[in-house]
Amino acid sequence: MKPVAAQIEESTPQGIAAAIARMISSGDLAPGDRLPTVRALAADLRISPATVSHAWQALSGVGLIVSRGRSGSFVRATSRRWLPPRFQGLAGQLEATRLDLSTGTPDPELLPAIGPALSRVSTRAGTTSYLTEPVIPELETVLRDTWPYEVEAVTVVDGALDAISRALELVVRFGDRVIVESPGFPPFFDLLDHFGAVRVPVELDADGMLPESLAAALKLRPTAVLLQPRAQNPTGRSLTRARAEELARVIRSNRGAGETIVIEDDHSGEISATRDVSLGSWLPDQVLHVRSFSKSHGPDLRIAAIGGPTELIDQLVSRRILGPGWTSRMLQTILHDLLTDPSSVSEVNDARRVYRARQRKLAEALSAHGVPTVAADGVNTWIGVSDERSAVVRLAAAGIRVAAGTPFLAISGGNFIRVTAGQVRGEFDSVAAEIASAARA
Repeated sequence: MKPVAAQIEESTPQGIAAAIARMISSGDLAPGDRLPTVRALAADLRISPATVSHAWQALSGVGLIVSRGRSGSFVRATSRRWLPPRFQGLAGQLEATRLDLSTGTPDPELLPAIGPALSRVSTRAGTTSYLTEPVIPELETVLRDTWPYEVEAVTVVDGALDAISRALELVVRFGDRVIVESPGFPPFFDLLDHFGAVRVPVELDADGMLPESLAAALKLRPTAVLLQPRAQNPTGRSLTRARAEELARVIRSNRGAGETIVIEDDHSGEISATRDVSLGSWLPDQVLHVRSFSKSHGPDLRIAAIGGPTELIDQLVSRRILGPGWTSRMLQTILHDLLTDPSSVSEVNDARRVYRARQRKLAEALSAHGVPTVAADGVNTWIGVSDERSAVVRLAAAGIRVAAGTPFLAISGGNFIRVTAGQVRGEFDSVAAEIASAARA
């Protein structure tokens, strides 16, 4: 193998980091290999040690290398094993960076204040019975009043992924086929692997799942269809009502799909700028609809609602009684307060407008820099690049962390990055310039 310095064509932090990343991808540098010291490589390239140091920080920031103090820097050999496989691909490293656009999380500054709600909660975490109804009545009323269709039963669980996991547990058995969006949300793929299910990818366009692609997939007699109706992660696309009706018609007209359950993840909830739609408006007996409040009211509240046919929701509630039992009624009371207090409602409405404006400004700036982009819904946007790893590393060297696209792909092919546009508070032009430059690299 050529010396490391001989394979570096561009002596900038971005160029050095991208070259090292390519060597790791090709296998020229194997897990556990020791890298040249900063001073040694700087001397070979005849540049400042600070330049190499910036490249090393970028590589460390995206999880490709690890520093061991005086022992030097090494190609990372192991992942964080407590994370599911595709979460590892999303996690990167926890070192500070100038701008982290990799997380897919809401801007903490745009979450409603929970202090007033906390002040109105009981000072004791008591409950009259372990077998009381799992949803407090006042919250259930609000949920039903705002559901996208008239739902038979609704309950509350510990976040959207908890809801999706429990829904899949109800309807999927080992070897079953499940239709997924491509690209889609990586933890969904991990969950399906856990259940031993076979993924059947369906393509998307600007309006959501393609009806013809769904029709072809239904011929395989899947047990479930897993989709995100609004602010689809990673693309930020939202399902139109016309498309939702068309997809419902495709399912209803397929002879083998009468028992197929549609599981919908409305993860962005009230910060989504588009109307809440559900196939449940046409297929109420075949839909489990999930609405999360993490992005709108706070990830640490860990609350989502799931609604659907009484038979399925009763089974889900029954199974939870043998585990966590119920979602804290104190947290439910806080959520109810946040959903009904005029000040909190106003804060969430303001957040929705801010996210929409940030998406629009970043899309316009990217288009101006030669990367045609349509403003997405929610907090994320999906960008095609020439080389995924090179783009991720170059942006890290510029102090911007994004998520690599590979974990989101249900089938291999293509180079993409996911950018959490909702975290860009300013400097839209400079951020777009860096992304555009990385996209072309």
